[in-house]
This record gives sequence, structure tokens and C-alpha cells, in this order.
Amino acid sequence: MTDQRHERQYNAAWQAAQQWQERARQARPSRSMSGPRLFLTWLMFGTMLIVGTVLGLFFLLLGWLMLPLIRYRMKKRVEAFRAQQAQDIGGDYRGHARPHDTRLHVLEGDYEVRNNREP
Repeated sequence: MTDQRHERQYNAAWQAAQQWQERARQARPSRSMSGPRLFLTWLMFGTMLIVGTVLGLFFLLLGWLMLPLIRYRMKKRVEAFRAQQAQDIGGDYRGHARPHDTRLHVLEGDYEVRNNREP
């Protein structure tokens, strides 16, 4: 038995484990958290939760209030895009065709001519 104790004292791994255990004992708090300190910790945590909830609700309300403005802007963009598309096709936004368009428009695809004047 004394040989085992003697071998452990000179074993590097055993010494490292002993040092690690000693550091772990020193790092461990010797007493539990005091009452006022625990109360202040919970008070700060609760305050942070309340502030976070209030900020979240504020930004949610702000987003809801901005929705009509964003919808209005998007509607204007869509109208402008449709007007541009109508001009590109050859008519203006009201659906009236231009009298004479100098640009050549080519539509790709398969077409067949139908006779609409059937008796």
C-alpha cells in the first residue's frame, strides 16, 4: 500500500489530477448566495424581461402602424410598373392604342389564323 502511495506522488498524471481537484475546490463558492444579493439578481432579471417585452410590443405596434404606408407605396409602384408595361406593349395606361408605333414588337410562339367570318 505504501508503494502505491509512493508511486502516486511521483506520477505526473496523478499530480496534475490532484492540482486540478485543488483548483476546482478553490473556485467553488464556499457559501451560498446571500438573500439580498439573490433578491437583486432576480429583480434585475425580472426588470430585463419586462423591458424586453415592452420593447417587443412597441416594435410590433410600430410595424402594424407602418403597414398602410407600405401598402400605399407598393400600390403606387405596381401602378407605375403596369403603366410602364402598357406603354411597352403599345398603348397607354388607359388602354388606348397609339396611332403609330415605330418600334417593332416580336412575340414568339406558335400561332394559327382563325376564320371568324363563318356563316
